[in-house]
Amino acid sequence: MSDSDDGTLPRWYRRGIGRPETTDEVRGYWLFALGAVLGVLGLVLFLPSRVASPLREWAIVFAGVGLALVLAGPIIRLPLRERATRLTYVGLAVCFVAVVWFLIAFPDGWTRSRWVWIIGLYALGAIVIAAAGVFVPLVTPSATAAAESEREALREEVDDLRTALEDAGVEEAEAAETIERLREREADLSATVEQLREDVAGVEADEADLAARLRSLRSSSAQFELYEDQGGEYRWRLRHRNGNVIASSGEGYTARHNAQKGMQSVRRNALGATVLFLEDESELPEADEEFDPVEEAESQAEFELYEDRGGEYRWRLRHENGNLIAESSEGYTRRRDAKRAMDRVREYVGGADYLRFDPTAFETYRDAAGAWRWRLVHRNGNVLADSGEGYTRRRDAKRAIDRIREGIDDLSFERYEDAAGEYRWRLKSANGQILGDSGQGYADARGADEAVDRVREYAPEARVLDVGEAAFEIYEDRGGEYRWRLRHRNGNILADSGQGYAERRNAREGVESVKRNAPNAELESADEADDAGDGEGSDDGNGAENAEGAGTDADATGETEEEREDGSGG
Repeated sequence: MSDSDDGTLPRWYRRGIGRPETTDEVRGYWLFALGAVLGVLGLVLFLPSRVASPLREWAIVFAGVGLALVLAGPIIRLPLRERATRLTYVGLAVCFVAVVWFLIAFPDGWTRSRWVWIIGLYALGAIVIAAAGVFVPLVTPSATAAAESEREALREEVDDLRTALEDAGVEEAEAAETIERLREREADLSATVEQLREDVAGVEADEADLAARLRSLRSSSAQFELYEDQGGEYRWRLRHRNGNVIASSGEGYTARHNAQKGMQSVRRNALGATVLFLEDESELPEADEEFDPVEEAESQAEFELYEDRGGEYRWRLRHENGNLIAESSEGYTRRRDAKRAMDRVREYVGGADYLRFDPTAFETYRDAAGAWRWRLVHRNGNVLADSGEGYTRRRDAKRAIDRIREGIDDLSFERYEDAAGEYRWRLKSANGQILGDSGQGYADARGADEAVDRVREYAPEARVLDVGEAAFEIYEDRGGEYRWRLRHRNGNILADSGQGYAERRNAREGVESVKRNAPNAELESADEADDAGDGEGSDDGNGAENAEGAGTDADATGETEEEREDGSGG
């Protein structure tokens, strides 16, 4: 029973007896108390009353009602079944009917036959009340038994629920494992998709670059001219639109169609022809001496793709005699990246030109966006300056180089601090146009000033070189040995000799060996680095002897002590 079921009688009950559990407990107590009071009142009134007097009548009424309430109150108060409580109220109602009948019949109709029925009816009500309190609990399950039965049923339900939950837990664990496997699979698939997207993007970029190259190959600023000389022989010449003769037939032809064939042969073979650099004219091969073009020569070497002890993937080009010809300049975290770098070397090495820095040179090249740029490069590979912006035409980039070479004293260097807190410089003309910049930041102002001094010193005497897709550089390392490296037009080193040569001529012959063997070399994978193979190299595969061997302390980056001081701007 809650405190909200408040009233005078319940409040008195709580104050005098205690907190009741049910409303029937309070009701039964107060019915019993009322019955006791009425019973005592009836006895008190009965003693002075006369026979058949009104006082006698009410004394009997009070006593009869009080007796019924005294019988019913304790039974209602007990925590019996619902049917026992209802039966008690029925018996109490029968007793009240008998009392009302008595009021009607007494005293005039109080005959023998009538009072027997009235008393019998009252007795029946009392019997019903007694039966509700005594016999009904005996023949019906007790509240405790019912509660126990209900609790047992609930316990069984709880056990069934626990079993179901345990089964569900096992299934949930299996489902969680399945979900985790699916998530891992999804992550793998996402990585694969991302890699495929990168590959597709790379292919699209290569296609765009190839299309741009094809467009550039179809355009020309020169024309062939076929004519008859004064001796009656036919000749041809290739003349630039500025009037300069780029090439000529060198000999006359007796027939016009023979001159046309010679001209067509030049047009057909000039594109993609490799360049052989010789020290002097005495090294020129005989005119009738045959040679195999790079694309047609059978390779006498093979590529090896392996994982080094540092867990990085590398490649190397080894001649069939076992000597190392070339190797990758760096390691790659993924095998396919190393293979991709190897494929780039295959693609670029045949047509790669030579670059000579003495000690610096300007390079003009075309970036990935198709714009022409220039940069000032030291022979140690450091970039001292770059154009900072691209030009739509090659000659515009060359004009900028000429302005710097011829008038660097009239130009102004501006040093500034960028958003990252590094110091940079930029080269400006008198009208404020930016002609070049440092291309990198320096930790302090002194470093930027020293870089400016190097540009002022080297730029006026630097040669101008044209870089295709890639170019070979031959340099002398700080150990006094000659090495080569293949550098892409974006500045990245694609490959290097992996060893030093005693003479520059041997390094150049090593380059020619790579140019002959790399394009058609097959791939043979190796599981791990072969230390002995990496360290040996008395022959570059073309008979170029290296008297000092490859086991040298020379710096493979090609930076001599002098070069570190003169060209550390990159």
